[in-house]
Amino acid sequence: MSVANGIDRRTLIGAGIAGGIAASFPALAHDLAMPLCHGPVDAPDGWYEARSCDGAWSYPLIRYARANRFQPPVPVTSAEQLTGRWSAIPACPQPSDRYSPEIEDCHFLNVWTPRTDGEPLPVMVYFHGGAYSNGSVGDPVNDGAKLAKRGDVVVVTVNHRLNALGYLYLPERYPDSGNNGQLDLVAALQWVQRNIAAFGGDPRNVTVFGQSGGGAKIATLMAMPAAAGLFHKAITMSGQQVTASGPLNAAKRAEAFLAALGEGVDPATAPVEQLIAAMSATDPILGGGVYMGPVLDMRNLLRHPFWPDAAPQSNHIPMMLGNTVMETRAFYSTEKPPIAGLTMDNLAERIAPQMRVDIEPDWVVAQFRERYPDAAALELFHRIVTAARSWRGQVEEAEARASAGSPAADRTWVYQLDFEDAQHTDDIALSFGTVVAPTAAQQAMSDSVMDAFVRFARTGNPGWPTYDLASRNTMVFDNVSRVESNPRAWERELFSRVPYIQPGS
Repeated sequence: MSVANGIDRRTLIGAGIAGGIAASFPALAHDLAMPLCHGPVDAPDGWYEARSCDGAWSYPLIRYARANRFQPPVPVTSAEQLTGRWSAIPACPQPSDRYSPEIEDCHFLNVWTPRTDGEPLPVMVYFHGGAYSNGSVGDPVNDGAKLAKRGDVVVVTVNHRLNALGYLYLPERYPDSGNNGQLDLVAALQWVQRNIAAFGGDPRNVTVFGQSGGGAKIATLMAMPAAAGLFHKAITMSGQQVTASGPLNAAKRAEAFLAALGEGVDPATAPVEQLIAAMSATDPILGGGVYMGPVLDMRNLLRHPFWPDAAPQSNHIPMMLGNTVMETRAFYSTEKPPIAGLTMDNLAERIAPQMRVDIEPDWVVAQFRERYPDAAALELFHRIVTAARSWRGQVEEAEARASAGSPAADRTWVYQLDFEDAQHTDDIALSFGTVVAPTAAQQAMSDSVMDAFVRFARTGNPGWPTYDLASRNTMVFDNVSRVESNPRAWERELFSRVPYIQPGS
């Protein structure tokens, strides 16, 4: 049992069992006195107090909604802010058990602002990664103080319901259940629209940005009618959602989850620990742990985000899509297969299930060995699987935007992070300015990435040419950053021979 700030994890997650959520917080909100900065703000929802003033005022632990289990969120329009022993933003309970505290009713956000008066500032709202099952903006890498100070922007980071709590599809009992995690994000953006002006932000200039699952959540919001008008620019960082889970597949996953939960166990009243344990159920479509994500329920999500085209609802929104050059270096342990024991002789066998597309693996290896004759088997593994599995979705989205004509084609930008053979998640710390003990080169790279993100948030243009089907202009961030036309073109063309199927669809 982990202990956080004097409260054990079982007590915290137990407080979120359905039916008892709404009453659990008022008594906890001011349990300990804690010194606060000067700088309280009087917002439409009420007064919020600053916790830290180191370069940018921090307003943490703000409640934006609450919800009963499997029910859509109800916006909180009267100011609530956890203080006292709540020194970290509560995370949604999750299989990783990485974050503390964890509570089921995890509808909280943090705000950083360099000032609360003067000309309204651009607003940057961050959604965390971890697919749809894990993660929290309580990770120190998501601290928004440096980005807010350097960029002269307001930064907001958001937690929301994950895994079965946010995406288990039970339409007969709970019509919104397959997309409640997305509806939480809508509620957070509604809070921003109501209140952010009091923190110095401009509610007419809101940029959402997110890495991995956070980017996928943004892509999904771009097709959700409930999110229309709540944000004005979008940055996706190694995260995409070309297609959502179909309702039939989502129903099969719910069946597998309920079987793992146990016969006769009601998910509405089961202890939350039991729900999280049932996430170990085998996914009937993909294998591995059961997938939870947004569902094409024809209620909250009426079409796929980027299939058969980019959702017209958001084609007027400037969008920047990014990836890292060696995404999959973050996915595999060197101590077990497919990496342990990898050789040129078994490379084709090892990449076959990892590519997530049906293509002849020996032929793929031959193509890559011809292009990279000096590369070792490990480098080829990551180049192949990154291009087939991780980069492919971003390509699909960028191509869909470029194919849509104006305005989407005139408002789409692409970047690729090559710096230090970047892997999945490397752009998070660079974009927040939170690299630990950075070298001079890392600090310079972080400054460049932050400046591009802020320029995009402020103006809708990051400072390089747009992505179109003729040039496929891409900003390559590296020791010497440059715009390249159609980088890795042959890799894109190689895998375009086979259809792309979004994992989890």
